Amino acid sequence: MYKMSSVTTGLVATNCFTIINEDTKEAIMIDASGNPKHLLEDIVIAEAKPVAILLTHAHFDHIDAVDMIRSEFPDIEVIIGKNDEELMGNPNLNLSMAFMGDPVSVKADRTVNDGEVINLIGIRIECIEVPGHTKGGMCYYMPELSALFDGDTLFHGSVGRSDFPTGDSQLLLDSIRGKLFTLPDETKVFPGHDSETTIGWEKENNMFFQ
Repeated sequence: MYKMSSVTTGLVATNCFTIINEDTKEAIMIDASGNPKHLLEDIVIAEAKPVAILLTHAHFDHIDAVDMIRSEFPDIEVIIGKNDEELMGNPNLNLSMAFMGDPVSVKADRTVNDGEVINLIGIRIECIEVPGHTKGGMCYYMPELSALFDGDTLFHGSVGRSDFPTGDSQLLLDSIRGKLFTLPDETKVFPGHDSETTIGWEKENNMFFQ
């Protein structure tokens, strides 16, 4: 049985997610920002072990807590899309200098490619690269949970910004239409900011695709 929870935290109210396998007491995290104690609270309560952090993209507000979590769980695996790896270590590209005034530089343990399938804590995770917000933004689709964790790609009634370094507005829209809108309508979308939505609702109502 799986338990999912979320915390909204950090400088720009980032949604960070945790999924716990209550049978094996293993957990994965999706993005890591703000206070690590808040991010790890449900894991600690469940006496679970976080085995991986899946990063949707490399902007500071999705990675700035990674190394603090690593300090408590040195064996945790940090995973990001291959084409966003460069941004993690570049404070200008990951926007930490612009927004925080302090450099954030993080290293990944593993990169994934578009179409790659990984298995963590008993969950099949399909990696879907959707460039546009950043050049290597990665969405994580979990068919068993009917869930898509999409970072700053698709929002409730909107889409992610494309005016930051490596962004591309047309590529973003084309990628959402071609890769995300092909998922089942009932797929729940858990974005990096604001409220959750569904693929079906966005296809019918999102003003960017009407």
